[in-house]
Amino acid sequence: MGSLSEKMGHLPLPLLFFLLCSRSEAGEIIGGTECKPHSRPYMAHLEIVIAQDKVVHCGGFLIRRNFVLTAAHCAGRSITVTLGAHNIMEKEDTWQKLEVIKQFPHPKYDNTLILHDIMLLKLNEKANLTLAVGTLPLPPQFNSVPPGRVCRAAGWGITEVGESGSDTLQEVKLRLMDTKACRHFHSFDPNLQLCVGNPQKRKSVFKGDSGALFCVLEWPRALSPMDSGMQSPLLSSPGSPITGPGSIRS
Repeated sequence: MGSLSEKMGHLPLPLLFFLLCSRSEAGEIIGGTECKPHSRPYMAHLEIVIAQDKVVHCGGFLIRRNFVLTAAHCAGRSITVTLGAHNIMEKEDTWQKLEVIKQFPHPKYDNTLILHDIMLLKLNEKANLTLAVGTLPLPPQFNSVPPGRVCRAAGWGITEVGESGSDTLQEVKLRLMDTKACRHFHSFDPNLQLCVGNPQKRKSVFKGDSGALFCVLEWPRALSPMDSGMQSPLLSSPGSPITGPGSIRS
């Protein structure tokens, strides 16, 4: 069967499409709405110490009771994972705070090209499964998603350009677009990336949503986490077609 980390390296391209944005500062969902509290019990908030007095934030999701899947660029000196949170600034009885004891970035992760930007985090103990904390197992197989399919992204990233991140978990619906819509981005590779969004609507993921989940709207059967590395369209013009290197290849 192989270990969990071994399986991660052999997942087909669209299976893992994360919202991987710059980790330089916290960010959020543009043009989205607040999630119903605890409607996404698999979501994990990551507080990452990357240097002395320097803390950044990412998203992730619980795939096993002691493993969180996130973006490789969300690595740091230490990581604290909060499960069962909705408003990350208001502690609830549902919260479970766990420490990461081992970080497993993809062996081919390229920080310059943002390829294979995916990472497993092993927690110091198993999470207690509750109504507010649950796992999202990876689907056993994946079929390509056609253009036009509406997907949903969630995270605690920024909701407006120039503002700080959202305290509450946000979500936004985005549409998979034909790859031609992203051809004008010089770094776009349809063999490694998906084109997502709508240039006519101001909706997007943004800084701080790194490592969070992007999924097909057929929960739970076809809920499909996939891998990406969000490019400059997100950072410069929310609502533009979103590109991201889906760098996990079989």
